[in-house]
Amino acid sequence: MNALSFFNNLLVPASTDAAYNTYRITSIVLIVLMGVAALAAIILVLLQPGNSQGIDALGGSSETFYGKNKGKSTEAKLKMWTFICLGVLAVLAVVFFILQYEGIWT
Repeated sequence: MNALSFFNNLLVPASTDAAYNTYRITSIVLIVLMGVAALAAIILVLLQPGNSQGIDALGGSSETFYGKNKGKSTEAKLKMWTFICLGVLAVLAVVFFILQYEGIWT
């Protein structure tokens, strides 16, 4: 079973042929976009370092200048892009759910 037939079996058919084709195309495009957004969010989360201080917190290590200005660093940009990817994923999921109603396509 290839991927295209798997996605076609997941989708509920609409009433007319033209509406069905439009429904299939938009659903597949939304599924692919959600997959890309989810993959980007996963990669961005994996690139971010942990927030905990770990064993350094026990020794009372001092804060460095770089540590105080973390908000302007690459770490802050990764966090911002993670939120953007997750927001896009949430919006696409809501749109995909709304488009599953057959009344829209008739």
